Amino acid sequence: MKIIFKIFILFFLFICTFAQTVSAEDVYKVTSFNYDTSNSFILLTVPDTIEEPVLKSIKVVKMENPTRAYFDINSSVLTTPKQDWSFTANGLKQVVVSQFSTNPDVVRVVMYFDDDFDFSKVHFYRIKNNIIVQFKDIQTKNDYFQNIYRDDHASASDFYEYLTMTTPEIPKDDVVTQIQDAFNTQHTSRKELKLNTKYYIDSITPKQNAVLLNGFGSITIEKPMILSNPLRIVYDIPNTLVKGDIRNTEYKIGDYDSVKIGQFSVNKARIVITTNDVKKYIPIISSDNQSLLIANTDKIGNYNLFSNISNMISYSNEKIDSQTNAMTLAFTAPVVHGINRTNEELTLYLYNVENYNENDFQTAFSGTAFAKAQVSLIPKIGLKLTIPLEQNSLVNTFLGADGKALKVIVKAPKKQSIISEIIAPPSTQPKPQGKGIRKVVIDAGHGGSDYGAIRCNINEKDITLDVAKQVRDMLVKKGYIVQMTRDGDEYVSLQDRVAISENFEPDIFISIHVNSSTGTEASGVETHYYHQESLLLAQTLHAALASAIDTKNRGLFKSKFYVINHTTDPAILMEIGFISNDKERAELNGPARRKATAKAIVEGVENYYKQIK
Repeated sequence: MKIIFKIFILFFLFICTFAQTVSAEDVYKVTSFNYDTSNSFILLTVPDTIEEPVLKSIKVVKMENPTRAYFDINSSVLTTPKQDWSFTANGLKQVVVSQFSTNPDVVRVVMYFDDDFDFSKVHFYRIKNNIIVQFKDIQTKNDYFQNIYRDDHASASDFYEYLTMTTPEIPKDDVVTQIQDAFNTQHTSRKELKLNTKYYIDSITPKQNAVLLNGFGSITIEKPMILSNPLRIVYDIPNTLVKGDIRNTEYKIGDYDSVKIGQFSVNKARIVITTNDVKKYIPIISSDNQSLLIANTDKIGNYNLFSNISNMISYSNEKIDSQTNAMTLAFTAPVVHGINRTNEELTLYLYNVENYNENDFQTAFSGTAFAKAQVSLIPKIGLKLTIPLEQNSLVNTFLGADGKALKVIVKAPKKQSIISEIIAPPSTQPKPQGKGIRKVVIDAGHGGSDYGAIRCNINEKDITLDVAKQVRDMLVKKGYIVQMTRDGDEYVSLQDRVAISENFEPDIFISIHVNSSTGTEASGVETHYYHQESLLLAQTLHAALASAIDTKNRGLFKSKFYVINHTTDPAILMEIGFISNDKERAELNGPARRKATAKAIVEGVENYYKQIK
């Protein structure tokens, strides 16, 4: 396989969202600029309403003293403050976004580079309603690792965050409300989640026993799924945009197999190979992480996968925490590798690696979580690394920025343990035993002397307890084992809530709260998570709640609340409405909204268990 680009170029992305307004002439409002440390291109998403002449007028202009390039977006108004970002990547130094002029309206994006930067490496073009500025051969530091493979099908890395500030609106006359607000924890800033894009697939080439995907950016591939009727293997590539004219077209692979690629979701590509040999296909990643070959391992010898020979020269182990360990392997040249993940093991095919030192390898990993890992020879092709895994382990693999290092991180399943010497509130639920029991902790926010938010003599603690009890009763009827952190109007500290959950050893932890604001305008539902393992739970339950309740969908937030930070099982905190909003407070104080909320949470729990099953 020919390596098209150098290794790992610039890891940079920002997305600009436009909204059109109508005046004497068309003006496009630039409403936000957000960036993430991604790869090799700037992506500006524009509405279909922007006409072709506007896009054709955009071009990159080179300037010197200092070395920089800029492009203008005509007939545009920047509605956010001026943006000014600094970078440490080799080549790129700074990006500035500003309102260049107001008559005519022009937004200017300026990129500052090193003095010896080669501007022939900048390419500017349009794909559908996306404007892309692509960079080639701009390298980051060599110690950077890019996630190549992951077991997770939902990840915090699928989003990037930007900070939104809110200005408190203090009531002028209501002294009681002002005093109460002074004791409430207000969100003066939030980390909001937006979808990420790291890779663009622009071509698909079927071969005799394989399919080749080419693009630019950085590939991450997820654990494959095997489906039946017909028998097929499915690979998802997160944070990826697929060129429109190659989507959903069936291509033949040899005489019997076929492949399709589609845009499964707004930022995820899906590859489906229909074949009777589902266990024979594996993904093979080029050393520059720009190309992906999914090939039948029995026929792999027919392909020219590499142009250089490498040797494995060093081995290291890192214990990240009590559950997580990392293996890092270094090579003399960029490595081309394939990945095969089964329930029992991870196999890495090192196609252009000829030699390794067996004694050094065994010594490096003796007594570690990788003690049973083995390296064997693939005749005439390379080496094969096999790592046995515990059931329910989570695996991620990473490729170094120069292609000369591979890192494997394995998180073992949590060991069962009992936290003793805690005081838990009385529970009518028996201590569950055995496998396969669906166990849920429901945490009703506040209680006792802790009233939570208060408006018009309505207390947050009463709303949360009522909804939590309804959730418990519905789940118990469906066969779940449920533990409440409080059954009545009593104070339970945050530490005790965590201890209760840890002692119960649940599958999931759900904390129920009511939101508040110093003003009266804010409304809607939102869900908070902190740990990676909690993201799928947050997505699933929030989707159920947001679709069931007629209010604003405020989305997901990654937040470091105590109870969802310190619990070791998937845990979320749900804000089911605003007590500070007159309309929403009235609804939350009535039985219909509370029952609908409880039913939505239960539906979300049911959907979550279906997914993890």
